[in-house]
Amino acid sequence: METMSKKQISLSKIILFFLSATCCFSFFSGCHNDKTPSITAKLVTDGLGVNDKSYNASAWEGVLRFYGDSVGEEEHFGTLYDVAICNESGKYFSDLRAISEEKPDLVIITGFVLTDAIRSVSLVYPEQKFLMIDGSNLSNENVQNYLFASEEGSYLVGMLAAEQSIKEGVQNPAFGFIGGMENDAIIDFEIGYVQGIRAVLPDAEVFSFYTDDWSRPALAAAKAKVWYEKGVYAIYTAAGMCGNGTIAEAVSHRKAGKNVWAIGVDQDQFGEGIYGVGKSAVLTSMIKRVDNAVEIGLNSVRTGAFKGGSRILSLKDKAVGFSTTNTELDPEVIKHVQAVQAEIISGKRNVISTYKDRAAAESILQTVKK
Repeated sequence: METMSKKQISLSKIILFFLSATCCFSFFSGCHNDKTPSITAKLVTDGLGVNDKSYNASAWEGVLRFYGDSVGEEEHFGTLYDVAICNESGKYFSDLRAISEEKPDLVIITGFVLTDAIRSVSLVYPEQKFLMIDGSNLSNENVQNYLFASEEGSYLVGMLAAEQSIKEGVQNPAFGFIGGMENDAIIDFEIGYVQGIRAVLPDAEVFSFYTDDWSRPALAAAKAKVWYEKGVYAIYTAAGMCGNGTIAEAVSHRKAGKNVWAIGVDQDQFGEGIYGVGKSAVLTSMIKRVDNAVEIGLNSVRTGAFKGGSRILSLKDKAVGFSTTNTELDPEVIKHVQAVQAEIISGKRNVISTYKDRAAAESILQTVKK
């Protein structure tokens, strides 16, 4: 287990583009405080830490906002809140036990890889409150678990990419998906994306690849290079820091005059794909408001409303969505995808996921080329 220093975090200067562009959500109202909260928190991540410019960075933003701090100005770091990195799977249990012994008011865990460990540790420390992001099958009373309807946001970016390809006159466009670890949480990104593409282009060819890693961008870059050179139009990556490899390849190809795109995840990653004035290789990003989930969990402890159990946050909660930062996005495409978003929220349009219909989800996966 590695504890990050304030200097390490401050020097990272994580660029969080447009993270608060849509923060006035009814579900998340009341998240901000007039004065600094007095409760203590420990954010626990996997080996990526808070510098992944994606999932963990968003969780970190939620912690900072709760305490009235910001990236690079972590005034209450080390006193009210702290960060620990669990980067050895064989030590997850012992690391989380050590953290629980410190008795922070809330231990915040990001990432499903720590699910089994937190399930066990939470039984050993029944008085310790835990907030889990993207855990699975957690029913312990002292664990508050937030999941996201990632398939809904992924459906929207898939549809947007497909419609944009039509607007750009691309003939028979193919699409790619790169995931991290192959499990239900990431598979829902994939099948949502595939459904969105095929709602526009029923016969579109979609490729899939899993890195089995979260922190090796070179793995995604190598696959993205092969796909782009084969004519794949857009690649959506849900693989932590590996996504930076996809974006780097998209930048390289666009600089060379190739009409290809990367699709970001968790945060608006437009900034990661910049290659010229106002130009980015990131067409859109599937926004996942991990920051707001962390903040609402912290508030539940502050107000005494903490309650264990799982909840899925969806488009209806404005917890997922898509970014429209890239000015090359066709306005008509944006308008139509926003209309479809409203249909999903109202229930008029259904998006299949592993937890809703596993058989249907598996049938979608069978149509994707590995």
